[in-house]
Amino acid sequence: MKFAVFGHYYNEASKSTVKTLLDVLIQKEVSVYLEKTYYKAIQKANDYQFKNTQIKTFSKLDNSFDLLISIGGDGTILRAVTQIKDLDIPIIGINTGRLGFLATIPKDKIEFAVDELLNKNYSISERSLISVSTTPKNKEVLEFNVALNEITVSRKNTTSMVTVETYLDDEYLTSYWADGLIVATPTGSTGYSLSCGGPVVTPGSNNFVITPIAPHNLNARPLIIPNTTKISIKVDGRENSHLMSLDSRIATLKNNTLITIEKADFKTKIIELNDESFLKTLRKKLLWGEDQRNKQ
Repeated sequence: MKFAVFGHYYNEASKSTVKTLLDVLIQKEVSVYLEKTYYKAIQKANDYQFKNTQIKTFSKLDNSFDLLISIGGDGTILRAVTQIKDLDIPIIGINTGRLGFLATIPKDKIEFAVDELLNKNYSISERSLISVSTTPKNKEVLEFNVALNEITVSRKNTTSMVTVETYLDDEYLTSYWADGLIVATPTGSTGYSLSCGGPVVTPGSNNFVITPIAPHNLNARPLIIPNTTKISIKVDGRENSHLMSLDSRIATLKNNTLITIEKADFKTKIIELNDESFLKTLRKKLLWGEDQRNKQ
């Protein structure tokens, strides 16, 4: 099998994880390809002896890869999506970060996870993506206009609120007076949207969540809509521009730019080992329903 290995940061937190993973993959005779920048970071630190190993590098993925292993936290998986794009390569994450809602494999279960992958003891969770276009066009957005978690508009260089004029399928919804607005996928519902009071949405739901950030419209509440909806927004405020983020990527847009948000025409595949599930992750990572009475 041919595995891609991707990481964003190489540091003390990931050092032992990388060594264990590479040793296990070589032992299992897997064809290993490290993302080139990550390979150079490991090589520079002189923490792993690449001589006489079968480890190669990649700069760009193609359909020959069976899967991608992400080393880091959830943010690293979001960056891995920009590597995979529409290639249909499934992702699994080894968690060296903090929460690890998407990156669910703990460091002490690497060998077990690799064996499960090689034996195909896993399921695939297909996650909807969200895409954005702007009028006028923006070069930063055009580079990769898709997000796994959310697309967010927010204020820039000011403490003042912005106004987010919002339409659903060309019908006026409202104008949010707020610090910004989040449009999240079900995957992103447990991220930024959740911290702003949005609901948890299960991954298989065909929905988007619209969540205002610190709204001054005190009756404004998060809204769940079908993911077939076209969302159109314009942002205005005291500054001449505002920010738009696609997961961890940020672009600056001029005020009153027309932003159109829709479901992407492809999905991301997340690998779930057979002893994992979304509901187990909810209970474990977010202490969902944590109550001493449930332990009696």
